[in-house]
Amino acid sequence: METLDAIKTRRSAREFTDKKVSKETIEQILEAGRWAPSGMNNQPWRFIVVSDKKTKEHLAKQTHYEDIINFASCAITVFYDIDSGYDRTKDVLSIGACVQNMLLASRSLGLGACWLGEILKNKDKVAQLFEAPASYELMAVIALGESAEKSRKGERKGMDELVYKWI
Repeated sequence: METLDAIKTRRSAREFTDKKVSKETIEQILEAGRWAPSGMNNQPWRFIVVSDKKTKEHLAKQTHYEDIINFASCAITVFYDIDSGYDRTKDVLSIGACVQNMLLASRSLGLGACWLGEILKNKDKVAQLFEAPASYELMAVIALGESAEKSRKGERKGMDELVYKWI
């Protein structure tokens, strides 16, 4: 799939089939995240991949959107390793790029994914669940699997609303 097609056709999948995603495919998606840009190439992201059903259930209890995680083949938790950082704003932006790379890779591989942010209200509980180092701060959870949803169209504001000035 061409990059611009993946960008324009990517949608958040909230319903999944029961088909499992292979370890090799998950590794490809993580690899896409790994290649995101970061300031000073510090690569401040760390991942915990959750495929185990019981562990996914415990993770899902930390969000209002339990079903999205429970029905996904796996969840990729994305943490900011504060100890590897050098500038919080730049590091957090690079983690956003990392997450976007993984979402686009998922799309290009024919999978559905959903970037969950509401779970951040319980980021400390999630870190405890995984016994993550104290320097790890949860930034996102990506639910991943074969989408059970039909294709949806996306709406975007017009460029005249988004471009303030073109000088």
